[in-house]
Amino acid sequence: MTIASPDCLPDVRDQLDREGFVFAEAASIRNCLAQSGALDDWASFADSWNDLAVDTYLADYGRYRRRRHAVFTASNSNATDARAIVRAENQPHYQSLKYNPLQGDIERWFEPITPDVAAGSSLQTILRFCDRIFGNLAPQVREWRIEVHQFRIEARPDEPGQPTPEGVHRDGVDYVLVLMVRRTNIAQGTTTIHSLDGTLLGSFTLVAPFDAALVDDARVYHGVTPVQPIDPELPAHRDVLVVTFKRSDG
Repeated sequence: MTIASPDCLPDVRDQLDREGFVFAEAASIRNCLAQSGALDDWASFADSWNDLAVDTYLADYGRYRRRRHAVFTASNSNATDARAIVRAENQPHYQSLKYNPLQGDIERWFEPITPDVAAGSSLQTILRFCDRIFGNLAPQVREWRIEVHQFRIEARPDEPGQPTPEGVHRDGVDYVLVLMVRRTNIAQGTTTIHSLDGTLLGSFTLVAPFDAALVDDARVYHGVTPVQPIDPELPAHRDVLVVTFKRSDG
């Protein structure tokens, strides 16, 4: 999806409402983000993926995933007005076994996203963009719980990286943004979208920085194929930002 209109936010919102997912190329998303704020620290934001901690909860399945995590809230007494997005205290990431058969029903404590990244213009712009898209689709929601995940999936010649080791799944939230930050020496890693009966609805490989997938988590499943190094002699990794919105006001 490439969006050329000056105000691209309604285009993304309407397609997400109509189809349950959007695949958007980098130029489209950068156009949308520009309507929500600045990206002047993008270089340092992308470089922060070099400082992620190993996900030890994957011990039985490999050590190919690194991550950091943070929780925010977006709330206002009137959900039709702009909401204040505020970082919450460090909290665990929790999913039930219904949504994560590998690591469900446990509290997973990850290293927190650093304060400079959390407060930086790029992440704040991305969160405002999500709030404008997702919040407009559910204007009755007065408070959102937002979880932000920095993911690095590493690939080795003898161990492909698994962006979604739980397979095709739902996250147990309302909406999801997956934003490409950087691919280094990586092949494959195709995002697939499936209906609730398993039918493949679409596929798209996030390649360039700002390529994105947006998902209505109640309506579709999503997954990502394993990634492999192009040159087995060089480091290989896939860096993405995942933002989830879940209503927290009942």
